[in-house]
Amino acid sequence: MHFHERDEGDFRIYAGALEAPHGNGFVASVIVSRVTPAHERHEVFRDVSMFGGHRWLTPEEALRQAIKKGREVLRDEPCRMARCTS
Repeated sequence: MHFHERDEGDFRIYAGALEAPHGNGFVASVIVSRVTPAHERHEVFRDVSMFGGHRWLTPEEALRQAIKKGREVLRDEPCRMARCTS
């Protein structure tokens, strides 16, 4: 297993690259959590088998795609992430 964390403002992106069954590459996963001023974490997004279990050749490629997906979620769904009411 390979992991990487990245802070994006009030959020932390957790990326993982897990070896696929039978050693055929790596499957990516991503979790996005909001970090409160009290350092509590509240999960706002999770995808543990990105792109239906697509396999990348290296763990670095899988991690890069997981971080990219986490950043896209934050960019594309700002109201959901901020818990907007309007």
